[in-house]
Amino acid sequence: MNEAIAERWSRVAEEWDEHWGRFAMPAWRAIAEATGITSGSRVLDVGCGAGGFLEFVARHGAVPSGVDPAPGMVRLARRSMPGLDIREGAAEDLPWDDDSFDVVTAFNALQFSGDRQSALAEAARVTVPGGLIAVANWAETTLNELERIEDAVSHAAGEQPVPDGPLRVAGGLERVFAEAGLQVVDSGLVAVPWSVPDDDRLVRGILFGENDETIRSRAATVIEAAQPYRTLGGGYSTMNAFRWAVARTPV
Repeated sequence: MNEAIAERWSRVAEEWDEHWGRFAMPAWRAIAEATGITSGSRVLDVGCGAGGFLEFVARHGAVPSGVDPAPGMVRLARRSMPGLDIREGAAEDLPWDDDSFDVVTAFNALQFSGDRQSALAEAARVTVPGGLIAVANWAETTLNELERIEDAVSHAAGEQPVPDGPLRVAGGLERVFAEAGLQVVDSGLVAVPWSVPDDDRLVRGILFGENDETIRSRAATVIEAAQPYRTLGGGYSTMNAFRWAVARTPV
């Protein structure tokens, strides 16, 4: 992640955490189960954001650490989880010694690294021999109802939707692990719902980080596109999916 992108994430850190900080919890559960994270497990979350996964595994007795390139995210994570080892840094240059962790994770983060192979090599370096590296991210567009809303916003703004990246499609995570010389031991697809109680939360969630003028000008587009997902209570509920894979480091 370059400096400009890291700075942007810093500026929107609190807003992102409000709307999306716990969104990936179903993927957290899937990864924690697949990697056997338990009491005493030393876990590093790369691209830890506001620290949601750190808090999640700490409740299970693990010993979590986190790293993120965005200073604003690091500040939030440290504030929510005081006393944990949370550092500012890049996935391609992790500021820990070799063999420091039993499990290294990355949730919706690997795609932001400047060099995915270097990032995975670093993850393997700081993982003990025979330890586990787990990556989870958005699945392909067709499996995410939120994409219908995002596409409508892009179309209204005269922009083209961003095509699926190689990590989002079936087999993508397995391929990137194989290219890094890591043996995949498990993988899967997990449902990740997103629900909001009203129009305001819908619009602010979809358009987080935008200025007030942009939010006002695009609110009607968001609400119209979300009508297929409107609930009887006046809120909205979308079904989405994350792909995940776990690889073992060489012994």
